Amino acid sequence: MPYIKPDAVVDTLLQAGESKANLGIKDWLIRGFLSGALLGFATTLALTATGQTGLPIVGALIFPAGFVMIVLLGLELVTGNFAVLAFPLLDGKIGWGKLTANWGWVFVGNLLGSVVYALLFCMTVTRDAPIAQQLVKSAQAKTLAYQALGWHGMEVMIVKAILCNWMVTLGVVMAFTSQSTIGKIAAMWLPILTFYAQGFEHAVVNMFVIPAGMLLGAKVSLADWWLWNQIPVTIGNVAGGFVFTGVALYVTHRRAQPHAPAALAPAGFASESEPVAG
Repeated sequence: MPYIKPDAVVDTLLQAGESKANLGIKDWLIRGFLSGALLGFATTLALTATGQTGLPIVGALIFPAGFVMIVLLGLELVTGNFAVLAFPLLDGKIGWGKLTANWGWVFVGNLLGSVVYALLFCMTVTRDAPIAQQLVKSAQAKTLAYQALGWHGMEVMIVKAILCNWMVTLGVVMAFTSQSTIGKIAAMWLPILTFYAQGFEHAVVNMFVIPAGMLLGAKVSLADWWLWNQIPVTIGNVAGGFVFTGVALYVTHRRAQPHAPAALAPAGFASESEPVAG
């Protein structure tokens, strides 16, 4: 499992971010849709394991399976893109227009995939099933519990979202530290386990958990979902990924490269040979 040094990882992420920014809307939506659904699968898997064992750490240990599938398939996860697209932006290879277009369309794709999976999953369980009760409690804890605390609840939620995506985006970066599939899996597993085990707030996971909880009877309104979770969590995820992973790693590991002659310049990032999820 050959180890790739951080400077080389950042150079590769720069190319990956530029490639992702230049995808079309169709690809952003389809890849985003699949990512949202796969994180929904991972969440119900983790909740099932937690319910069966009574040990939340067991759920955290297996939750990264969904993230691994997303990264290895080169799909689009908006929370990861909050960091990945920072590299080409800071390097002057893309502008804010392409960055925000990617973030916006991938967000929509993730939302659609998450909600569709929520609708399908809720058709497979009854409201008195243990996992249904877990989803109801989670949906209410992620919205009404923060609302009850007022401004302090908003602060806590945003900080938990920052900490969450600091780890999630490190999962994307860590995937580039190995050239082998098993090495990539092992490397990215660590930060994803870290975020999930501590109950931090992830915008795309919440796109599944909260609607599913609402469908199963949680007393949460659309306004509660968006004002007391989705919007502030997304803002916190942006800060955590863009600043603490994207900007920080670019500043410390990006080395000035001599400009190659046009004939020798790389043609671009080939996602088929080195997939990356945002």
